[in-house]
Amino acid sequence: MIILAIETSCDETAVAVTRNGREVLSSEVFSQADMHALYGGVVPEIASRNHVAKIGKLTELAVKNANIAKSEIDAIAVTYAPGLIGALLVGVNFAKALAMALNIPLIPVHHIRGHIAANYIAFSELEPPFLCMVASGGTSLIADVRDYTDINIVGKSRDDAAGECFDKAARVLGLGYPGGPILDKLSQGGNENLYAFPRPRIDGSPYDMSFSGLKTAVVNLVHNSEQKGESIDMPSLAASFSLAISDILVPRVMSAAKEFSRSKIAIAGGVAANSRIRADFLKAAEDGGYELYIPPLNLCGDNAAMIGCQGYYEYLSGNTAGMDLNAYATMDIGLR
Repeated sequence: MIILAIETSCDETAVAVTRNGREVLSSEVFSQADMHALYGGVVPEIASRNHVAKIGKLTELAVKNANIAKSEIDAIAVTYAPGLIGALLVGVNFAKALAMALNIPLIPVHHIRGHIAANYIAFSELEPPFLCMVASGGTSLIADVRDYTDINIVGKSRDDAAGECFDKAARVLGLGYPGGPILDKLSQGGNENLYAFPRPRIDGSPYDMSFSGLKTAVVNLVHNSEQKGESIDMPSLAASFSLAISDILVPRVMSAAKEFSRSKIAIAGGVAANSRIRADFLKAAEDGGYELYIPPLNLCGDNAAMIGCQGYYEYLSGNTAGMDLNAYATMDIGLR
């Protein structure tokens, strides 16, 4: 089954062509990061306008590079939640028009389900059940993937997402946007024990997380140093900060895997590209005897290939939509 997939939940316009949920025939991504870097973060109106400007040509390019005719496309998959509502609406309306024009099914895909599915592309042998940590600019959660479309959230952030925390820390340090890759590169060679940052816990919810206090700790450290005229060891701050986030994520995932008797653990989302977090998961999985799946860097960020992959399994489960499909800024991963 050939699916053309569309992803416009934030500031990447992405179109891909996939086959049978595992094979990527083409994957095109237009990143707006340089545009939004001028403002220190994503500007929703700019994101939406650029999606409108790029989505048509990107779709033509994806079809061309897949070496197929439009008549060979069996269905259209599209991210419809969660994300920036204006950005999502561009993709949803374009997908509806394309599905109507080609007279083929329309498949709604939850963005976070798509991130989990990125692992199916990278690892053809991976099948549910498994535990998955999804950490990105807008989401941090631990999911028990019982089946391809049966996913239960066992823990999530109560406030900021891990990726958002990276971005805001980089901004207060004057390092630019997006903050994750910048801090990761800067942290190499730094002393990860030089600065003490909090690792919050939530009473009664062992797998839930909180990152707002960590973000505030960085802001306070920077402001206090400025007031006292003290210099900051930037590589060590970046290393200490990355270690703190890893210490919040990794132990919770490993504990959840033990409780839910999952022998396989997968990682997904943009934060999965962080070298410290990847290394800590690799060590924890090896020490605990778990199979670990971490997708390559090009599948960690937002892309449409993952939406096409998950779209295949949504279609098999009977999840299709009509022309009344809407976009939603927030939605639980278990809802359709």
